Amino acid sequence: MTKKQIAVIGAGISGLGAIKCCLDEELEPICFERSNDIGGLWRFQKNSSEKMPSIYKSVTINTSKEMMCFSDFPIPDHFPNYMHNSKLMEYLRMYAKHFDLLKYIHFKTKVQSVRKRADFSISGQWDVVVETEGKQEAFVFDGILVCSGHHTDPYLPLRSFPGIEKFEGCYFHSRDYKSPEDFVGKRIIVVGIGNSGVDIAVELSRVAEQVFLSTRRGAWILHRVWENGYPMDSSFFTRFNSFLQKVLTTAVINNYLEKTVNSRFNHAHYGLQPQHRPLSQHPTVSDDLPNHIISGKVQVKCNVREFTETDAVFDDGTVEENIDVVIFATGYSFSFPFLDGLIEVTNNEVSLYKLMFPPTLTKPTLAVIGLIQPLGIILPIAELQSRWAVRVFKGLSTLPSVKNMMSDITQRKGAMEKRYVKTARHTIQVDHIEYMDEIAALVGVKPNLLFLFFSDPKLAIEVFFGPCTPYQYRLQGPGKWDGARKAIMTQRERIIKPLRTRVASEDSCSSSWLPWMKVTPFVLAFLAAGLPYFRYIHHVEGKE
Repeated sequence: MTKKQIAVIGAGISGLGAIKCCLDEELEPICFERSNDIGGLWRFQKNSSEKMPSIYKSVTINTSKEMMCFSDFPIPDHFPNYMHNSKLMEYLRMYAKHFDLLKYIHFKTKVQSVRKRADFSISGQWDVVVETEGKQEAFVFDGILVCSGHHTDPYLPLRSFPGIEKFEGCYFHSRDYKSPEDFVGKRIIVVGIGNSGVDIAVELSRVAEQVFLSTRRGAWILHRVWENGYPMDSSFFTRFNSFLQKVLTTAVINNYLEKTVNSRFNHAHYGLQPQHRPLSQHPTVSDDLPNHIISGKVQVKCNVREFTETDAVFDDGTVEENIDVVIFATGYSFSFPFLDGLIEVTNNEVSLYKLMFPPTLTKPTLAVIGLIQPLGIILPIAELQSRWAVRVFKGLSTLPSVKNMMSDITQRKGAMEKRYVKTARHTIQVDHIEYMDEIAALVGVKPNLLFLFFSDPKLAIEVFFGPCTPYQYRLQGPGKWDGARKAIMTQRERIIKPLRTRVASEDSCSSSWLPWMKVTPFVLAFLAAGLPYFRYIHHVEGKE
């Protein structure tokens, strides 16, 4: 029997995982990548290309290695927890080589169009036209995985900044920023307080005369290095904390988060505190920003009201003179021009079931992968999405009725509108564990905690109280990986190993995984029942 052929559009982190998932389900993937290499957003290029993602040279990921790896391919234990983009590329190349993925990728190939075949309602097939070095070629596919990402169309809201057209300095989107060498001695305004804006402001402040960081709303600043020196995400994203979010009120959790981040530095004193609560906005991660504010190299300013030829006037009436450069770190919009209107995008909003499937297709043979903005980590979510999508393509999983899918879409949009500040960056938000479990349940790979507590209590405790690493979704069901248990039980060792380049003491690695234990007396009462388990796991740790 001929294998079904699946088109994978893009060879970034989502595309690589999609190719592997196709192979796991004995489908035949053909991947089309516009550039000449894998990596997508994470491959640094000195010059930006139109419709291509782009990063600056110094980018280091904000998610730690144990939380953001592929679920059956741990990142080497000697790699740093937060990797420079070049180190992440090294890992992606290792993954592609290990699973022999490169032979399925057509490089320097742009997808021109994806259209339903005339008999689509029967076959579910697609006509795909691609272009390579000026020559077009047509294919027929049984399924489409769109892995083109959502960092391709820079959003530059110049109409919101009167006078910018007469500004005599230079201005550009943060996508075109690469390195600080050309900005020595300059007076610079960075507009936007997301991760890119803060990173760029901090980096430029080391060489510039002065950097001003302009923000409309402010932001809560999280830091990579969390309690006891563990990575922030491995401390936050645990099933125990997810349980607390369900049983505690949102106000209690927000109070705890505000107290925690303000204990490092008072956000109001630093001009950063927003009116919204921490859970109402995608967080900004920076270990360096408060250090550069307290040293005066970065000054936090409110929104720019207007520009003159040389100056910037802010909403509070203050004026900063002789500005040389303005960098707009104002985010991205996304689109799918090759889909010929099949997926409509309005103000960065799309109507996709589980943020993946167009609900009105008569045959569910197209899915969008990685079109998410998680409070968490994209890579393992995108991989799990692909695992589900290919099973839908094969008919092993089915989608609900159009009515039920539309109801789910409406409910998800309503929940986002209720929770988040209304901006274009809060239209595809998901909570990491909640969304992963939602998709995992559909695949049949959601961890069965009750079964684990009876059959393997040591593993169950690590799954519940430890970081919710991707390996958890390889413990059972389709795609089960025999190495999943070992990967989970040794994840602490891989976190600690790259840090201990000088061993200070034998006991320095023993530390609590549960920084949220302190949040309320309720938590302590809850944990009292599980104290024997903690004693047990700390006892056996020393014997492994």
